[in-house]
Amino acid sequence: MDLRSELLKSIWYAFTALDVEKSGKVSKSQLKVLSHNLCTVLSIPHDPVALEEHFREDDDGPVSSQGYMPYLNKYILDKVEEGAFVKENFDELCWTLTAKKNYHPEKNGKNILLPKDAFRLWCLFNFLSEDKYPLVMVSDEVEYLLKKICMAMNVELNYVELEDFISQDAVQQNGFTVWAFLDMMNTGRLTKGISRDSVSMAIEEVYREIVGDVLKEGYLWKRGQLRRNWTERWFTLRPSTLAYFASEDRKERKGSIMLDGNCCVEVLPDKDGKRCMFCLKTLSKTYEMSASDTKQRQEWTAAIQTAIRLHVEGKTSLHKDLKLKRREQREQRERRRKAKEEELQRLRALQEEKERKLAELELLKEAQRQAQALLEQDELRRRQQHEQMQQALEVQLREAEEARASMQAEMALKEAEAERQRKRIRELEEMQQRLEEALKLEIRARQDEEAFRYTQARLLAEEEEKMKALMTLQEEQEEYILKTQREKQELKQEMENKTRALEEAQRQLEEVRANRHKVDQDVVVAQRKLRQASTNVKHWNVQMNRLMHPIGPGGTSLRPPSSVSRSFHPLCFNDHRRTCAHTHTHTNATRQENTQKHLHTHAVLQCQGGPTDGAVVRGVAVYSQNPGFNALL
Repeated sequence: MDLRSELLKSIWYAFTALDVEKSGKVSKSQLKVLSHNLCTVLSIPHDPVALEEHFREDDDGPVSSQGYMPYLNKYILDKVEEGAFVKENFDELCWTLTAKKNYHPEKNGKNILLPKDAFRLWCLFNFLSEDKYPLVMVSDEVEYLLKKICMAMNVELNYVELEDFISQDAVQQNGFTVWAFLDMMNTGRLTKGISRDSVSMAIEEVYREIVGDVLKEGYLWKRGQLRRNWTERWFTLRPSTLAYFASEDRKERKGSIMLDGNCCVEVLPDKDGKRCMFCLKTLSKTYEMSASDTKQRQEWTAAIQTAIRLHVEGKTSLHKDLKLKRREQREQRERRRKAKEEELQRLRALQEEKERKLAELELLKEAQRQAQALLEQDELRRRQQHEQMQQALEVQLREAEEARASMQAEMALKEAEAERQRKRIRELEEMQQRLEEALKLEIRARQDEEAFRYTQARLLAEEEEKMKALMTLQEEQEEYILKTQREKQELKQEMENKTRALEEAQRQLEEVRANRHKVDQDVVVAQRKLRQASTNVKHWNVQMNRLMHPIGPGGTSLRPPSSVSRSFHPLCFNDHRRTCAHTHTHTNATRQENTQKHLHTHAVLQCQGGPTDGAVVRGVAVYSQNPGFNALL
């Protein structure tokens, strides 16, 4: 706290004392008197015209504290020089103005404090008060001041009475005002059993220590510099000087020692009948002193070292430094308290959040239990439906298996029929061979036609008979083909019905087996078999297409020799050609249908996983690839 702040505190009291109406404004005449007195006690020249010029625009009305501050700073405080005036006189002026209005100790019926003690307490209050207006002192500083006073009186502080006074609502909300503090001291509750003189001496000692920056006072024996004799002197230690007087009243000053960073204190051994000796060394001199006892010597050496340290650090007052430290400690405590409160609030919020989450968790658990119960019910119902569906599908599967067995039996019958057809084909092949032999004979006969005309007639008659037999055989074959086609249509219709039933059963079976890995594998196997059967069907279709072009013996097309053809009757030759073409077309269509029928039967058996007869396929292949039969056709 600098000198300007200290002066402003006292001036604030003087200004508020002049504000009789408590409106925050003071008349210009009163401010003139106040300004003149301030300039007098601060030892600065007074300019009576400056106030008039400064407030020229506001001649009639009073001046507020904000309006007075620029004038105060410019014409008074800016001209103040530290050490050029006696601050105690300045404080007495401000105290006199404010005490007339605010300090009335007689209203409580008790008057423990002397006027000078009240003034000193007022000065102490200003020194320890906070740097904000209106001036108040926190309870910690009040306790600190009272402790210092009690220590000066060698008594214990009555904390009970202090706590009772601090617990008042006005004090808790706003802090201590100087008038409340003086009223508390005047009640005598804190100084019960102590005389007014002791209280006055303690207040004066504390005042000199805190306000007067006196680090320590007391009698010491000092050794002279010239005559080297020992004389008892009253020493007063401040941060920059150690002054000594002839007596305790400090009226006759004998000298002073300037303290700086070059000074030091040393303890000396006892000599010349003096004990508890120590010396203060400066650059130019060494001062020898003797204390009354070891405790006093230790206190004095420590105090002098503190004064030297304050001077080195550039501090002019120990208690100003202590006050700042206490304020920082209070701010730190306040920050810690606020942080603790924030932490408590955060913990409460976390606790509430935790309780809320626990409640939500309980609700979730309850909902989960209900959902679990519903899920178990759904699972039970689904299992029952699944079991029912599985049972129904198993019944359908058994029916499909029975239908498959019956179809396999029918396929066996068809296989027997195919075997009979193969036998018929072999017979036709034998007939083809015989016809080929006859054809060879016919060729030889035609070559010898001129020589064996009669033989040719006989051979032609035989040929006509064979052609009649062949026509009869062709008619029987056509009737058999028609009958076979009808059976094929019926079998195909029945197979389609069975196939649809089987496909329906397989579809339902696949839906059931979708939940079972084994069934998926069987379906994959069945699909692979179906692809193999489709490949086989394509292969046999290619083979059948190849068989659609008949080839004669020796790989050449059958053409009658020119000699024979020239000897044929045209009508007989045309009839023969039409008969052969009709037989070739009909036989070729029949052979293709039978081949497709056997291939389809073979593919169905492979798709169903049943046994396949390789003989059927081989028979069809042999039948279709026989060159003799193709030549006959």
